[in-house]
Amino acid sequence: MSELLWVVVRQDDNGNRYRVGRYATREEAERIADALDARGHKQLYIIERIDQHAS
Repeated sequence: MSELLWVVVRQDDNGNRYRVGRYATREEAERIADALDARGHKQLYIIERIDQHAS
């Protein structure tokens, strides 16, 4: 099983952040963020790498 080291985060106009999902590759996370962005919502989608050593 691959590790899900990439996360897509949605940030609204007030700065609130919500995790959309976790993905195995940056490319997969980018595809999801692009698809969500194409829906026309005025949200910011951020792709971040999860620190696998964080506790």
